[in-house]
Amino acid sequence: QVQLVESGGGLAQPGGSLRLSCVASGSIFSIYSIGWYRQAPGKQRELVATITRGGATNTANSVKGRFTISRDTTWTSVYLQMNSLKPEDTAIYYCNAEAYQTYWGQGTQVTVSS
Repeated sequence: QVQLVESGGGLAQPGGSLRLSCVASGSIFSIYSIGWYRQAPGKQRELVATITRGGATNTANSVKGRFTISRDTTWTSVYLQMNSLKPEDTAIYYCNAEAYQTYWGQGTQVTVSS
């Protein structure tokens, strides 16, 4: 089993920055990728960015150049640095881990508004 806990969400102004953190615990050895997804009201959940154990990243075109995913060397924490935030980035952001099965965190709200 894998447990994921997100933090770092909140309110930001357009053009501002936030940094999300996802801490993984449990059977970390089984995880081969961790990612961030988001879901805005009335919309489907969408991929934001993923990173593999080896460090390979995949970032959605909508956030490329603004958001950066990274991980620590112990593979227990993954971060999403969000810069140049836009109102359309407003959503609940979920941490996801792919292992023998898929795991999700509880989500953290990000609101971008002036």
